[in-house]
Amino acid sequence: MDKPSFKKLEKISSTLRQHVIDMLLEAGSGHTAGSLGTADIFAALHFSIMGSKDKFILSNGHICPVLYATLVEKKLIPKKDLWTLSKIGSNLQGHPQYGSLPGIEVTSGSLGQGLSQAIGMSLAAKMNGDKYRVYCMTGDGELNEGQVWEAAMFAGNRKLNNLTWIIDRNNIQIDGHTEEIMPLENLRHKLESFNWLVIEIDGHNLEEIINSFNMAKAVTQRPTAIIAYTIPGKGVGFIEYKVEWHGKTPNKKQALEALHDIRTMKGKIKYD
Repeated sequence: MDKPSFKKLEKISSTLRQHVIDMLLEAGSGHTAGSLGTADIFAALHFSIMGSKDKFILSNGHICPVLYATLVEKKLIPKKDLWTLSKIGSNLQGHPQYGSLPGIEVTSGSLGQGLSQAIGMSLAAKMNGDKYRVYCMTGDGELNEGQVWEAAMFAGNRKLNNLTWIIDRNNIQIDGHTEEIMPLENLRHKLESFNWLVIEIDGHNLEEIINSFNMAKAVTQRPTAIIAYTIPGKGVGFIEYKVEWHGKTPNKKQALEALHDIRTMKGKIKYD
């Protein structure tokens, strides 16, 4: 099957953002900024890059609305399920639960654990001679967790070239800006010192996103970390860059404005 064009991926990412707004409005709780900010990465990874046997680990599970939206667009769950987000008895809870839905590889809620879980899967593939790749997304505020750095050292040491780590570098976390709370820079140099290939990209440039994933596939001696610089709330003017929207949801008026912004984004996502 042919890979989707950049135009097609742009349309998918727009649809993912619209689903996020709709479901967060209905739920009245959840995380808006990161879910909107990573939509372009989700579109590229899940609709152009990943193979059927590859695994995706969402460590920063609070941005699961964009993951659930992705499962709908992949036709793995019905669209009507989106309106059950965070409701009692729903399989679409505020953090993903293993086994609840197709494509949910781990339960994520406590931050800092996903990279270790992804490493376990990568190492198992190596030991068993399996050819699947493992993709793990974390937030940047999540890097405050010490376990992440232990995992990063281990992966570099074991040269897990079947592992790609995507860091959503949006510079915000629940308490404020990352560089004010616990500075991460120079992030690239830190990861390179642990024997990672590090690629820095514009997390809204579809061509850069896809090229970075393809570069990671070509690496033979070490794991790859993609530092994706994203805009929290991308596509919605009154949400972009605003720390308070990390875990805030729109009311009806705001949702209508957000959907208008998203639908008129044409040309704002880069791909050439």
